[in-house]
Formats: sequence, C-alpha cells, structure tokens
Amino acid sequence: MPRLSSGRHRKRATIGLAALLGVSGVTAAAIALSSPASNAAEAPKENCGGLDTALQNNLDFIAGQQANPDAQSAARIANRQAVVDLIQQRRVVAECTANVVANNGQAAPAQQAPAQQAPVQQAPAQQAPAQQAPAQQQDQNGAATGDVVCAGSTVTLSGEAGAPAASSNQFPAGTKLKVTNLDNSKSTTVTVTSVSGSCALLNNAAFEQVREPGKFLIRRARIERVG
Repeated sequence: MPRLSSGRHRKRATIGLAALLGVSGVTAAAIALSSPASNAAEAPKENCGGLDTALQNNLDFIAGQQANPDAQSAARIANRQAVVDLIQQRRVVAECTANVVANNGQAAPAQQAPAQQAPVQQAPAQQAPAQQAPAQQQDQNGAATGDVVCAGSTVTLSGEAGAPAASSNQFPAGTKLKVTNLDNSKSTTVTVTSVSGSCALLNNAAFEQVREPGKFLIRRARIERVG
C-alpha cells in the first residue's frame, strides 16, 4: 500500500505542477516525460496542429530560398533544415500523420524515428524556475531583464510576417522573451505566439531589430524570460 500511495502522490504532483504553471501541450509533455514517475503510456502527446504549422512555415521558407537563391541561401536552408528535422522527430513521437507540404507542393522529408529520443523528451535543466514569472529587474539603460534561458542557443528568423513576435519549443504562448545580439548589443522583447523547433525563433520584424547587415543567424545571443 505505501508504494501505491507514493505513486499517486507523484502523479498528482506532476499534473498539479503543469496546471499551476499554465503550460501548453508542448511544455506539459516535457514535464511529464522528465518525471521519474512517468512512462511512455502516461505521457500526453504534443499537439499535432502546432507541430504541423511550425513544419509548414519552415518548409515554405526553404522553398522560397530554393526558388529565389542568393549568396546566403545555402546557409539559411541548412539552418532551417535542422529545425525541420527536429520537428519531424517530435511529430513521430506525437504520432502525427498529416501530409505536410510547402505552399509550392514540396513534401516534407520522410518521417523517421529519432535515433536518440531522450534529448527530445528531456526538459531544460532548470525548467521549473524558468516557468515561474521572474521578478523583473533593470539593466543600466533601464531595460527589463530576466532569467537567462536556453544558454548557448543560436537565433534565426522564421520568415513569417506581422508585428514583432517569436515562436518557441520551450515556452507557452504569451511568454515574453528578450533576445540580445551580443555581436552588436541590439535587443528586442517579443511575445511567444506559436510553436517552433527552437528555443526562440524570431519573425521577420523582430529579427530586423537585432540583426547584423547581411546575416541571417545570431550565433552569440542572450535569451531572457522577462514575463
């Protein structure tokens, strides 16, 4: 009987934490899969609609670069293909079956089971603190600062239009992220509006605020959760 009670307590703690933090299906899945008390049968699957949308957006971007290439197209396509591969791995885990294609009819690469599922399922090392709204502070210029997340991540653009915004595989919609390009000290604070395969994927308007001329990837970035 003590073992059964302990198992119920762990299960309730996992569900309670997900509800308290208001996480989306993506983050709730990460929490459940990272818990020692969880197993593949109990873990909720990610939302296929969000993953399919993120996949199509990236396929559209690649198709556009292939249709109108320039000197930087090869690097952009390689970077975005890495994002496509990660999304495809997560769609396999979530058992998504839709045939996702770019707007020009180009099909997505064949879905393959990920060689290493553990990195996909693992939550960030400091996930619980990261999900809590940090007490906002200010830097020397009076700008809001917060908890640094996804250390070492690069930042690129999604190719999406609209007001400055971001998509993420770590944070639910409504989360505010401050992205700083350490190579030119430019920053932008954006709201997460959708799911992607990166910690922070900026749309065109947001990327223009921090980019260096002629570059489509920020290799030295600081990402902070500020709300």
